[in-house]
Amino acid sequence: MARIAQIFDTTLRDGEQAPGCSMNLQEKLEVARRLEKLGVDVMEAGFPAASPGDLEAVKTIAGIIKDCSVAGLCRSLEKDIDAGREALMNAASPRIHIFLATSPIHMEYKLKMTPEQVIERAVSAVAYAKKFCGDVEFSAEDASRSDPDFLCKVFGAVINAGATVVNVPDTVGYAMPDEFAKLIGYVKENTPNMDRARLSVHCHNDLGLGVANTLAAAAAGADQLECTVNGIGERAGNASLEEIVMGLKVRKDFYGIDTRIDTAQIYSTSRLVSQVTGVKVQPNKAVVGENAFAHEAGIHQHGVMANRATYEIMTPESVGIPKNRMVLGKHSGRHAFEDRLKDMGYTVEKETLDAVFMEFKVLADKKKVVSDRDIEALVMGAASSVPETYKLDRWVVNSGSALTATSTIRLQHKDGSFHEKVAVGDGPIDAAFKAIDQITGKDPDLESYELGAITGGEDAQGETTVKISWDGRFWNGRGISTDVVESSIKAYIAAINAMEWELSATDVAKGKREEAMKGV
Repeated sequence: MARIAQIFDTTLRDGEQAPGCSMNLQEKLEVARRLEKLGVDVMEAGFPAASPGDLEAVKTIAGIIKDCSVAGLCRSLEKDIDAGREALMNAASPRIHIFLATSPIHMEYKLKMTPEQVIERAVSAVAYAKKFCGDVEFSAEDASRSDPDFLCKVFGAVINAGATVVNVPDTVGYAMPDEFAKLIGYVKENTPNMDRARLSVHCHNDLGLGVANTLAAAAAGADQLECTVNGIGERAGNASLEEIVMGLKVRKDFYGIDTRIDTAQIYSTSRLVSQVTGVKVQPNKAVVGENAFAHEAGIHQHGVMANRATYEIMTPESVGIPKNRMVLGKHSGRHAFEDRLKDMGYTVEKETLDAVFMEFKVLADKKKVVSDRDIEALVMGAASSVPETYKLDRWVVNSGSALTATSTIRLQHKDGSFHEKVAVGDGPIDAAFKAIDQITGKDPDLESYELGAITGGEDAQGETTVKISWDGRFWNGRGISTDVVESSIKAYIAAINAMEWELSATDVAKGKREEAMKGV
């Protein structure tokens, strides 16, 4: 009988820490629900002590997720653990995840602590967390560059203090698969009371070996595998959930390991994470890339037509990519449209469904065929979920080789008032953005601007993703339209709305703290 490896997903914490991968609260909730549907055993919802917004996000997610554990990351500090306790108080199955570095370089230069002090701090933190939470995970940061005997000593001490999971992170992606497997085997054999805790691994991808190291560790006895959807994360990213899960499933004959993951939900989860973060999946990405099941070479096409197993070691259906798709157009009814959404893995509230179906009908009048990618873009547009401080009412641009680009933008404020400005720029997009800046009174830096077509063809929808920054903070915005200027304007307004919403929420939280301090 195959043993079960638990999947610990940290897309919402380690993944979101990657530059350009930030999500607002509603986007995090959507991803959390999808991860629950995917079947992860644990989702790390955030770092509660990092900011009031992160604490609130973890608390909100913990209150709605019922079918898997929700974890909050904490440094080995009582104030962090207190924040984690507050964030997880309503979780059906909470886990406090504590970390502390154990490698010589980290202890000397970052922590400025002796090995004995590190053990003492780790034990104290775990014992403190155990007072509030039965499930406590301890991570030895930079474990792959730590002394193995010291690592076993630390793990034995924290298990005695109440840790239920001990984690071996390859924090900087330094390990090689054979080397990492030996370390896992050594830890299992030499850690006192290892039978009382689950052994976990968390691998980064700095040398492109995150998945290889994770699978090697699983073969060596690790029974919790930490990863992110699409492999997003710090620097070169984390081990990719979809590659780990499908590696174990396709080669179950080799590993003899199962997971609880519903693999048919993998593709839709991957697309959701890509959409909300604005980080596109490379075409040749394993399992979920656009070319993962594409065959162009004639000999490959012939082989697949004769027997799919000649060149496909897994089917597209096994990861949630339908082989056959019903064509939807302007004559399609609501029932067919709703069925398609279900097939694509979307569960949409009635109010959102009504709005998306209306948008679908408008788009279907402009296009002969509405593709799944078009529908996906409509759903993501409707579910984008920060309150709209500003809404696009109308726009006009004038541009050409013989005249200066000019844009007139009219926005509706949430209070119902309308505001219109005219601006000139180096092109129609620049002019439009400057007019929006005049209306909103904001002048953020445009960090990135990406424009692409959702599908092929002259009638394709344009998809624009922008990232703006102000005072060292970043926000993403996304817009779609059959007109690329309009999609650009919508994306910029979405980013401005995200900035307005987060800044106002921060001001409210700051005001509450100041008010509370007056009574102290």
